[in-house]
Formats: sequence, structure tokens, C-alpha cells
Amino acid sequence: MQVEVSRDVFQLAQVFTISRGSRTEAKVLTVRISDGGHQGWGECVPYSRYAETLESVEAEIAALPAEFTRQSLIDLLPAGAARNAVDCALWDLECKRAGKRAWDLAGLTVPGPEITAYTLSLDTPDAMRAQATANAHRPLLKIKLGTPDDMPRLEAVRAGAPKSTIIVDANEGWSADVYTDLAPHLVRLGVALVEQPLPAGDDDALIGMERPVPVCADESCHDRASLPALKGKYDVVNIKLDKTGGLTEALALRQAALAEGYKIMVGCMVGSSLAMAPATLLAQGAMVTDLDGPLLLAEDRSTPLRFDEAGVHPPAATLWG
Repeated sequence: MQVEVSRDVFQLAQVFTISRGSRTEAKVLTVRISDGGHQGWGECVPYSRYAETLESVEAEIAALPAEFTRQSLIDLLPAGAARNAVDCALWDLECKRAGKRAWDLAGLTVPGPEITAYTLSLDTPDAMRAQATANAHRPLLKIKLGTPDDMPRLEAVRAGAPKSTIIVDANEGWSADVYTDLAPHLVRLGVALVEQPLPAGDDDALIGMERPVPVCADESCHDRASLPALKGKYDVVNIKLDKTGGLTEALALRQAALAEGYKIMVGCMVGSSLAMAPATLLAQGAMVTDLDGPLLLAEDRSTPLRFDEAGVHPPAATLWG
């Protein structure tokens, strides 16, 4: 097999800010795998939170042996961005070889559209109210928070979008005390989910804590090996392909999490439609789908995912799978 890795940059529609910083573009790696007759591709977004860079992920991929399969890949690469792009490219390659869609190969039912969250960037309360007002027609809004002064922002968003369902992503930015103080206000303002309120290394404080709003593990949950440490802390797990290391592990994590009583959120890094495409299979029936990456871009792949009032649709075969 031939493996090619390229860097692609997609400009964002506007500055995107979370508690860790701001960005104006999405830098991704595109992996193409060819067997001489067919070619599959996948995308990953290296994430500095997990000590990943474009260079380090490229090096991981370059170190792969000449021959490997999706099954052997689990042992060759750790969960993370590198394995994700390669795994998803192998899925696409298998689909092209077989002339079948990815959901058929995975033994899943034919997927349909799923309502996706639309993320509002962290900003001043006035700016976030303006963002909310401009997107008040969307049924599900996700707010980036994670500072000690988040209540005015939350109040502003609710005022700007009174009918939308709201979920909150603190990106590990709160302490246990801040979360405890905010919890009753989250209920009052109709927040449906809180994502990773505490740092992953300090989330034992959630054990025994009242959780009036479901709490979702993001940075605390990567793959199936993460599940034992989540017990008693979280109600929902956020499955992201760049954390699980691809669709193969993501499907297994989804099944294992459901079996242990967790609800499912399917999330994404900020990437193109190619990065979101495999995740649409995971999103079927999820409590929350958060695959809005392409909606945040000013440019996308030549065959983008379709978004409409029904949500994000499964990919066309010309895009992936």
C-alpha cells in the first residue's frame, strides 16, 4: 500500500475562541492510501491539548510498516489523530474495493440526518448574545465557556435564543466550586448538557456531586480504556474520532459505553466535511450530535456534507465511505 500525507488549511468563517485560545484557520492532515487500483482518504486534526502537532502526527504515520490493516492498526498506533486519519482512509479504501457503503461494511442500518449543535465562540456577553440572535433559528446551540465569569455570557445567549436548546462546553475551565455555584443557574436557563466542566486530571471531584444537568466526559474519555475511570463522574461520553483513533475504535467505544449505561454525544474538532463524514455513522440516535465543523469554515472539500433543517446528512460516496 502507498500512504501519502498532505497538509491542508481551511479558513474559518470568523475567529473561533475557546478557553484555551483563538484561531482563524483549521490546519488538518489528509491521508490517502492506495492499493494500486483504489484510493481511500481520511482527515485528522492534531490537537495541542494532547501534545499533537502536524509534525508529530506525520511522523507517526511515516513510521508505519509497509503493510497493515485496520485490525493491526490498533496495535501499531495509539489512540489519537494519526490513527484516526489512517483508519478512516482504510474504511474508505475498503468501501471502494467492495463497491459498498461504510454502514453496510459495519453492519449498521442506513443512516439518516441528525440535528447537530452549532457552536458559539467564547466572547463578551454582548457579542455572544449577537451570535445567539443570529443563530436563534437553530434548534441546538453549543456555548463555549470555561471562565470564572460565565454567568453573564450564559444569560446573554439565552436572551438571544430563547427557544433553542443549549448545551455548554467548559473545556476543563471550571473548578468544582464554580461548577457547584453555576449548576442551579444551568437548570434555570434550560441547559441540557454540560461538557467537561472540570480538568480531566481533577474530575474525581465529580464523584458524589449532585449533577442536576447531565455531565459529559470529553477530555476525560478517549477510547474504551477510558471507561473505568469515568464511573460515578459522568452521565454522557463524547466520542470524537481524533480521540478514539478512528471509526473502528469509535464504534467499539459507542457499544461499550451504551452497555455501561452512558448516553452518547458525538463531537468533532474544527475540520472539513471529510473529518465529519465517518462520524455521521456514530451519530445515529445519539443524545447529542455536534458535527458542525464545516459550518464554521469559510471553505470546505469539493463535495461537502449536506446540512439543512433536518440536520447533517450522511456523506455522498464521492466524499467518503
